[in-house]
Amino acid sequence: MTDTTLTIPGYTPGTWELDPAHSEVSFSVRHMMISKVRGSFGVKKATIVAPENPLDTVITASVDVTSIDTKDEGRDTHLRSGDFFDVETYPTMEFASTGVRLQDGDFLVDGDLTIRGVTKPATFEVEFGGFGVDPWGNQKAGATAKTVIDREEFGLTWNAALETGGVLVGKDVTIELDLQGAKQ
Repeated sequence: MTDTTLTIPGYTPGTWELDPAHSEVSFSVRHMMISKVRGSFGVKKATIVAPENPLDTVITASVDVTSIDTKDEGRDTHLRSGDFFDVETYPTMEFASTGVRLQDGDFLVDGDLTIRGVTKPATFEVEFGGFGVDPWGNQKAGATAKTVIDREEFGLTWNAALETGGVLVGKDVTIELDLQGAKQ
């Protein structure tokens, strides 16, 4: 069932800009079929245009792929290379919302995710942290969001077979966002 109205306590319409110092894009992916590698990217820019009805919100975001950090410089260098993100050609990952909906109690943001020049639909499940005013009088909002993508659909196909069976890098990547924005 899809709802057509949404009430969010403290919701304030307007344009919100993401605060990169208080926001992070992180990811995890299976490694050697037995554990997970986790990493993060710097948020370059994100804008949320929130009208009276939150379900009409429009979101655009850009992530700095060159900033990838998995706590292993050798791996990070490989991830920046043509085997994976090819950051010299594709230095950013982009997201543009195509719709916002409330479904079975979950707040979902649908959109187009572009990685390595390939655009595919993605849906983020969003949880609002709330709204508040900082000590300097600025209105702030916080939220988390999560999605799972198949990295191979975005041209991130490098892998290595393991002697014990399986592959070095899993296909499914979980992307998690921790976001804080300021009303403009």
